[in-house]
Amino acid sequence: MEFTPRVLKLLARNHWSKAFLKMRTIWNAGYRYGVANEKSADPAAIRQLIESELATFLAAQKKYLESIGSELVPAADALVSFLLDGGKRLRPLFAYFGFLGAGGTHSQEVVRACASLELLQACALIHDDLMDGSDTRRGKPSIHRHFESIHMQDQLDGFAPQYGLSAAVLLGDLALVWSDQMINSAGLSTEQYARMIPLYNEMRVELMAGQFLDIHEQTQKDTSTDRSMKIARYKSGKYTIERPLHLGAAMSETPTSEIFAALSAYGLPLGEAFQLRDDLLGVFGDPSVTGKPAGDDLREGKRTVLIAMTHERQSPEQAETCKKYFGRSDLDAQGVAILQEIIESTGARAELESTIEKLTDAALTAAESSLFTNDGKALLVELANIATKRSA
Repeated sequence: MEFTPRVLKLLARNHWSKAFLKMRTIWNAGYRYGVANEKSADPAAIRQLIESELATFLAAQKKYLESIGSELVPAADALVSFLLDGGKRLRPLFAYFGFLGAGGTHSQEVVRACASLELLQACALIHDDLMDGSDTRRGKPSIHRHFESIHMQDQLDGFAPQYGLSAAVLLGDLALVWSDQMINSAGLSTEQYARMIPLYNEMRVELMAGQFLDIHEQTQKDTSTDRSMKIARYKSGKYTIERPLHLGAAMSETPTSEIFAALSAYGLPLGEAFQLRDDLLGVFGDPSVTGKPAGDDLREGKRTVLIAMTHERQSPEQAETCKKYFGRSDLDAQGVAILQEIIESTGARAELESTIEKLTDAALTAAESSLFTNDGKALLVELANIATKRSA
């Protein structure tokens, strides 16, 4: 019997009785967890396989941590929950479909390798929340706030915020280590690994470079659309879509330079559109959907492309108002509404929506490349819609 992702999540958290009841229900219903094959390239089916691989890997890692000491139980629980309770799995999906698009046929080893990108993403998110001072992630306390709360609830010695900060640094680092472990133990052939790993390393360097560009931008006396677009490209655009596509293609049998170029023509503009959509959601997103407070980017003072476009168009009076409210940690709903109105009235929101549309159109045009099969083209279009037509 193969375990479903739900069962594996329960096992990963040592909820044995619940897992048994779930398995019995599945067995009685005659359920069989479908395994994708080369004819089953549905994103939902592949996402289930990714979830299953993650749950299996995390169950083993959680058990190992707990064997070191009971003090690590909260850390293991927090990281497993962070990884399994949410996330769109976009990076593994793009990697896997880059593999299929380059001529690969279904491989559980490749699914496993692609799933490791979720661990890298966990590292990025945990550290990003810490650097931004974000209180929440997916509707729950961010990791540093979670451990700060544990410190206060358990009345531990020392300084609670420092405990939370230190825990987040370490758990982010641990997720990065786990991503290496998972990809190294995925079962790839020597040839696949040799083609893939240089791209994997380059992607991680680009991610960290983009993160540094982001924090450096916050120190500048002015804003720049060009600088903000560069940050969007390296912090998220390339890392979310283009590089995962390349990683997947590298794991196919005979990847060509033409395939890599075609995937870049599709992935780079789509990755930038993805990040720009994030910028809009950070200001105008529905908290019940995004899992973050309304206008969180305004409160954090994030110098996004949207803010740079606003500054380029604002009047002197609007500039004074923005200076008064933007980046205030105590910004309330009224302050958020005032800044939102300025962004709207300058035309920055409409301009960014237009930019997203143009970038998405460029990606969809690239998806029509003769190098891709008809099925491959349809999948790339579907993934483009998932990445850009979203509310979270």
